[in-house]
Amino acid sequence: MKTAEDRNQERPRHPEKAANPDSPLLRKPDWIRVRAPGSKGYVQTRALMRGAKLHTVCEEAGCPNIGECWDKRHATMMIMGEICTRACAFCNVRTGLPLALDPDEPQRVGQAVAELGLAHVVITSVDRDDVEDGGGAHFAQTIAAVREQAPQTTIEVLTPDFHRKPGGLEQVITAKPDVFNHNLETVPGLYLKVRPGARYYHSLRLLERAKELDPAMFTKSGLMVGLGERREEVMQVMDDMRSAGIDFLTIGQYLQPTRKHHPVERYVTPEEFKALETTAYAKGFAMVSATPLTRSSYHAGDDFEKLRAARAAGRG
Repeated sequence: MKTAEDRNQERPRHPEKAANPDSPLLRKPDWIRVRAPGSKGYVQTRALMRGAKLHTVCEEAGCPNIGECWDKRHATMMIMGEICTRACAFCNVRTGLPLALDPDEPQRVGQAVAELGLAHVVITSVDRDDVEDGGGAHFAQTIAAVREQAPQTTIEVLTPDFHRKPGGLEQVITAKPDVFNHNLETVPGLYLKVRPGARYYHSLRLLERAKELDPAMFTKSGLMVGLGERREEVMQVMDDMRSAGIDFLTIGQYLQPTRKHHPVERYVTPEEFKALETTAYAKGFAMVSATPLTRSSYHAGDDFEKLRAARAAGRG
């Protein structure tokens, strides 16, 4: 089976992703560097994913934390295939015409979660604009399979926006994941460049609607910084998130996958991330993770326990 690195070299790109073919790659500062993966735990986790014929966002999106997470046998499952119907300028997942949904995939995810012995699992997906409900039923079936095969595992979903997909969100919420996550990704003013197939206020409303459907469910969203946003724009997004009842905010450094993707405008310092975290807590978020290497699923299990503790203490 080909590695993610092999596929990254072969995968076609939509014209939108070729908008910056000569975009310079800024030199990464010391605080953003990570070791190349290769530990025993990493190899074992990779072998399990290959054997189960499952995709992970860890590989497909080139996550910098893959070595650390896979060494601990933590993997973020990416369902509904490896081909996305969108062409976001920040994302390295392959784009094009996907294959039909695999009806056996939910059971394989459940089996993998049980074999990994996960206390907490994150399940995400590509965008499937070609599917009538956007994949809502497939998410629900996957949640049910994990509940059946790994009943002690808490479940976090990171979903698409279900734009023009009536009923998609409702099917996911009815399946009762422990955390519903949908990333806003960036500030509204950058959507046409960074996330052209999405709409900021639709995504915000999706998160608000999830909370309306199940007020007890934790909601979560994330931002990338370093794309050219201004600080005051980030502050406004935080306010928008709080107005939508979002409990948990993640903020991480954007890393440019290739020269064809949106460039990194700057690397945000660890001190700036700490200031963003302080501000976010002051605005009322129950849980905040803001570091250069923060990603939606990075330390998700530990953060979920902190989130539950915050709610129990009356802070969420």
